[in-house]
Amino acid sequence: MKQHWQTLLIVAAIFLLWNTPLMIPLKILIVFFHELSHGLAAVLTGGSIESISISPQQGGLTTTRGGWLFLITSAGYLGSLLIGVLLFLAALNTKADKLIMGALGATMLLVAALYMRELFALGFTIAAGAAMLASAKYLPESANDAALRVLGLVSMGYVPFDIISDTIVRSGERSDAYALSTQTGLPTVLWGGLWLAASVFVIWKVMKISLNSKTHISF
Repeated sequence: MKQHWQTLLIVAAIFLLWNTPLMIPLKILIVFFHELSHGLAAVLTGGSIESISISPQQGGLTTTRGGWLFLITSAGYLGSLLIGVLLFLAALNTKADKLIMGALGATMLLVAALYMRELFALGFTIAAGAAMLASAKYLPESANDAALRVLGLVSMGYVPFDIISDTIVRSGERSDAYALSTQTGLPTVLWGGLWLAASVFVIWKVMKISLNSKTHISF
């Protein structure tokens, strides 16, 4: 625990600032991860991405063609959770922070060029991608490590809140779980409950792993 005070401090800061305007850009970025996960699921199951959109209100929409609809629909929450896990564990256990940050920034610029059509979505994605590339080039490894931990933790933490909001609090409104409900005949709240349980379990396991591993940053 003593050597991981950085991660514990980040978790505390995220919790305290969660409902403040400072978190809005990060939350929109997580919406991007959510929508990108839908698109990747389509591509991996033989389909294609038509367009991706995100909004200042933390909404998003991915239009796909073909692929396995069940997996595409399921991939939003679980995909953004997986991205968060990978970013956090990579930052924690490797010294490739600048490389990972640069690759993430390049990916955002590529997605913007290929699939973004609306002005806000295009501008936000380009700005975020450029900032990541600049961080990778000009900031030290420790700063990129901390930034990746923040991105990973926010991406993981956003998923349960998003699931509760979309599938339990507003279970009658359109969401990924609502779409799965229409596909399977099972209630929206059931899908929300399953995803919520899975996300909480994964987050608990990741945090347990992180506190049992050795950190490699010294600040």
